[in-house]
Amino acid sequence: MTVYRSRHTLTGPLTPDRIVALDLPRTRFGRRGYQPEHVQALLCRLAHELHEQGRQLDLVRAENHRIKDALRTWHTQWARLAHGRSRSTLTIAEPDIADA
Repeated sequence: MTVYRSRHTLTGPLTPDRIVALDLPRTRFGRRGYQPEHVQALLCRLAHELHEQGRQLDLVRAENHRIKDALRTWHTQWARLAHGRSRSTLTIAEPDIADA
């Protein structure tokens, strides 16, 4: 099975602006084919939905970045606290070893 490739195929990523600006070729012999206003309405709807998905993806990426930063901060603080505890334990244990 082959995929249909039109000479009017969009190359590169689809963006809302590219969809709105898209001018589909007219059919020959006058008014055959789809009604232009219906096609334009569909393109506007697709552009709106694509824009909304992009906005939501940006929000998810920002939240992901915020969570990763918080986790790094927490992990750094936890490691410092754990490292400080191990040093105090070693400091207390050292005199016992020297006295023995």
